[in-house]
Amino acid sequence: MAFLTRKLAEIFNETKFLTFSMLVFCSVWVTFLPVYHSTKGKVMVAMEVFSILVSNAGLLDCIFVNTFKLKNYQYVLALVFAIEEINNNPHFLPNISLGYEFHNVQHSEWRTLESSLTLLTGQDEVPNYTCRRESKSVAVLTGTTWETSIQTGTLLELYKFPQLTFGSFDPILSDNDQLPSLYQMAPKDTSLAIGMVSLMLYFSWTWVGLVIAECQKGLQFLSDLRAEMDRNRVCVAFVKMILNSYIQNESNRLTYDLWTRETSPANVVIIYFDTNTAHDAGFYTGKYLVTWRVWVTNSQWHPDIFGKNFIIDSFHGTLIFSLQHEEISGFKTFIQTATPSKYPEDIYFTIFWSMNFDCTLSNFDCTLRNCPANASLMYLPVSRFDPAMSDESYNIYNAVYAMAHALHEMLLQQVQMQPRKNGELKGFSPWQLHHFLKELQFTNPGGGQVNMNEQRKWDGEYDILNFWNLPEGLRLTAKVGLFSPHLPRSQQLSLNEDVIEWGTGITETPHSVCSESCHLGFRKSPQEGRAACCFYCSPCPENEISNETDLEQCVKCPDYQYANIQRTHCLQKSVTFLAFKDPLGKGLAGTALSLAILTAAVLGLFVKHRDTPIVKANNRALSYTLLISLIFCFLCSLLFIGRPNTATCILQQTTFGVVFAVAVSTVLAKTITVILAFKVTAPGRRMRQLLVSGAPNYIIPIGSLIQLTFCGVWMGTEPPYVDTDPHSEHGHIVIMCNKGSLTAFYCVLGYLGSLALVSFTVAFLARNLPDTFNEAKFLTFSMLVFCSVWVTFLPVYHSTKGKVMVAMEVFSILASSAGLLGCIFAPKCYIILLRPDRKSLHGFRDQTHSEKNKKSF
Repeated sequence: MAFLTRKLAEIFNETKFLTFSMLVFCSVWVTFLPVYHSTKGKVMVAMEVFSILVSNAGLLDCIFVNTFKLKNYQYVLALVFAIEEINNNPHFLPNISLGYEFHNVQHSEWRTLESSLTLLTGQDEVPNYTCRRESKSVAVLTGTTWETSIQTGTLLELYKFPQLTFGSFDPILSDNDQLPSLYQMAPKDTSLAIGMVSLMLYFSWTWVGLVIAECQKGLQFLSDLRAEMDRNRVCVAFVKMILNSYIQNESNRLTYDLWTRETSPANVVIIYFDTNTAHDAGFYTGKYLVTWRVWVTNSQWHPDIFGKNFIIDSFHGTLIFSLQHEEISGFKTFIQTATPSKYPEDIYFTIFWSMNFDCTLSNFDCTLRNCPANASLMYLPVSRFDPAMSDESYNIYNAVYAMAHALHEMLLQQVQMQPRKNGELKGFSPWQLHHFLKELQFTNPGGGQVNMNEQRKWDGEYDILNFWNLPEGLRLTAKVGLFSPHLPRSQQLSLNEDVIEWGTGITETPHSVCSESCHLGFRKSPQEGRAACCFYCSPCPENEISNETDLEQCVKCPDYQYANIQRTHCLQKSVTFLAFKDPLGKGLAGTALSLAILTAAVLGLFVKHRDTPIVKANNRALSYTLLISLIFCFLCSLLFIGRPNTATCILQQTTFGVVFAVAVSTVLAKTITVILAFKVTAPGRRMRQLLVSGAPNYIIPIGSLIQLTFCGVWMGTEPPYVDTDPHSEHGHIVIMCNKGSLTAFYCVLGYLGSLALVSFTVAFLARNLPDTFNEAKFLTFSMLVFCSVWVTFLPVYHSTKGKVMVAMEVFSILASSAGLLGCIFAPKCYIILLRPDRKSLHGFRDQTHSEKNKKSF
């Protein structure tokens, strides 16, 4: 059945492997029958056991080994190509031809050591001696895993045998104390983590899953990658470590854990492979469709047998970081012309050819029959054989040239030091090449720089390749970018985004974030217990903005600016103050002028009726003084309105303090005058002398002088000045007068309060005196209003800001002054204007007498 289906156009051509396996299986058992019947006893039993083992091994090797390891045959071809190129160069190693031999290394420590011993001893069965009198092997190329290199190197180090590894660079193999004879051909790849994170940042992918091979290199890469991601605020969605045995035994659960959207919503996954894990992880990913993810991986990833889907492929659109190397011009031509007839001694090449070109393999002489006339490796699908030189093949090419250069230098040196005998050099041992290999630097035919000194090796540059596999089996890689760690950070990554093919069904650049970006005007607020990339978006606080996306902290606007409604820009604040044009300013100014005019009218009324008893009562001069001071009290409030300057700031406080001191002192003088007037009962008494001498009038200059002293000290130490308040009104800078010394300001207010309290106390004690016009009660009430206004002023003043604070101070000045005017002079004006019959003493007494008769009657 396998033979009948061998021509089916299956991409992986597995039926041909089955055909060949069955051929081997049948050959074993056909051979077994006559041999079995010709033997007896234990030999017959042993023959049966041997046939079982051989037939099973044939099945394993033909189906599984060939399936997974055919890509390694390019390494053989790269070695042959390099050796032939050197041998055909007449200027390189003249009269000397390079040769080679292959030893198959299986995944077993014993088999690896067996191959190394076979190389050293020349015997297939490992003895404790060597049959090679003069070995012509001068170096060993090993790879691709570090385990193979270490196992081989440990044995070869006993003989100081040069060993060149063609696998990826591994720090474990850089230990010169343990492996001084080992050279790594691959450039350093320590910048791979930086390159991959740079790609994440380019596409703003901040929520990324990690699938890492659980090996020494994988763990080191994971550490470097996480550190770089943390530095650039890229978060890890999940981390999965992969092992061969784990994948083989737990493939179903692994597939669910790793590849389903329900487990992790990350749309981008970084996969770091080594040689052992690449095939298994890729196989199980391809087995289950995961077309909605973007895979980012290293060059150890190979698509040779991944996936079995003929229409949709999980790996289409994969981005691969591959170490950059120059193209070797003649390699593809070599591949195109390489045939088994050209290399008849290579049985593996013959078997490979028969399986891929439907040839018939002779069971007698291992020759090929019925092959296509124009068969060539270039015509095979990429899934079967990739003609492009891989990283490992490029390292093999350089390794061969490194040995050729070292041999060339050594030969030149020996020619100068000793002659040849029969055209051959005598006394040559492989360990002598170390002197030339350790410091070797050269340029290969492709123009690539090769440095054998690991201390001076640069980090390699990376080509960013895009894997195209639609339709399934196309398997092309297109270069879409470059990462160079040697350039400035902002120029390290260059990418042609238009060329990139994303996964099946993805029509635009994929998106992979834990939380959507915070727009302008918002900031990130962390989600408790989750990664830094998972956050809420909160509006910026008042007067703070965010003009970029995903800001963690909003930026506070300067004092002279304010945030717009959207909290995205700072706008310039406009300058404002309590102006005469403002409605509030107009109202206060109008009220001040009206009250000042009213006070002047009262003063004129008192001057006109200056000879009447009601005006003469309680000292006419004091009434005039009080009215004039009240006029100035009303007018001084105008100093608080309008654009402040240094002069108005100083005049505001000094004028306010002095004129109010005069007014309150006058009220105190009037109150004392009332008391003295009713204490005079007999001529010659001291009270009469005080009243006649006008002693109460001295209270005004004394009280004013004390207040003037306070103001002088204030102005001399820390006077008021022009200040700005950018915070009290949104979008405005309020220009206002700063008090300078608050202590001095409260001393002025406190002194006024003391005068008012004394005046209130004295007036309250004199309220029941038989005053004809009852002025003591008016003085008491006026001081009560005055004190109430300023006691209320203090807490309100401290709770307001900006123009409102200034307006509050003006209102307090006007209210307290109006209280004095109204409480003291309103009753007298009422009598003068509306009850002229009571403005004389005689009329007042007649009115009082008639009222008493009515009460008694």
